[in-house]
Amino acid sequence: MVDRQDIDAAAARIAPHVVRTPVMEVSGFGLPYAVEMKLEQVQHTGSFKARGAFNTLLSCDVPGAGLVAASGGNHGAAAAYAARALGHRAAIFVPEMAGPSKIALIERIGADLHVVPGEYANALQAAQAHEAETGAMQIHAYDSPATVAGQGTCLREWEDQGLVADTVLIAVGGGGLIAGALAWLRGARKVVAVEPETSCALNAALTAGEPVDVEVSGVAANALGARRIGRICFDLVREFDSPSVLVRDAAIIAAQRALWQERRQLVEPAGAAALAALMSGAYVPAPGERVAVLVCGGNIAPDPLG
Repeated sequence: MVDRQDIDAAAARIAPHVVRTPVMEVSGFGLPYAVEMKLEQVQHTGSFKARGAFNTLLSCDVPGAGLVAASGGNHGAAAAYAARALGHRAAIFVPEMAGPSKIALIERIGADLHVVPGEYANALQAAQAHEAETGAMQIHAYDSPATVAGQGTCLREWEDQGLVADTVLIAVGGGGLIAGALAWLRGARKVVAVEPETSCALNAALTAGEPVDVEVSGVAANALGARRIGRICFDLVREFDSPSVLVRDAAIIAAQRALWQERRQLVEPAGAAALAALMSGAYVPAPGERVAVLVCGGNIAPDPLG
């Protein structure tokens, strides 16, 4: 399990390599209250994922064969970026559903890129085969202690920046980001898990009482489309009794549009999912409850500037 000491160590380790991302308090979005936001879409490669990638590579000995990662796109870009920055080889496996924007981002970084038919689970199988064949080190997108500790630095940083919210809403795919948040906060604030109705591995696991495979689809599937929730996330969500809410694709698109129209924040659907829970009423704060939203990614497809 990951604890606060692990996250403190990760924060010190990755500090020279990651962006201290901005925060803001905003009103609008049709809501009768202000919302705190942290803008992780301005992190290296457009998402929070660089935190976990750098922490993993800086906390172990990377073999001569380099690293291998499977990803819906954002983790692959972050792993490739961290590998290049630290002088390691990187083989990145992504599914076709990652989309042209994220695939092009990884290509620009310069990794050995493999595009696999299917979804994230198919890319993971191919990456595991590459690991067995070459001896490369696997960087899991979400279900490893080093990844989770790295992602936990996001909430550690936010509190250092003056976070006052009682409740933080976080979009969930495989669960690395929310696991890091829970590992850092340890119940001091409520953490609400937000998933699309059509890609809801955590919600399905909570219903079943254990992680189960789910079908994935929808506008945010290339970032939130894990077929099975990570065990670390599942255990922490149960330990701290985090609420789980689902949002429709239409609500995600509406929140994505509102972030651009009202605040000129251009984010991918996954980055808007947590705000969608507030705008759609999937999560309704209690009177006086202060809320915050983690905007987790900005790799919109198609790339608006080509």
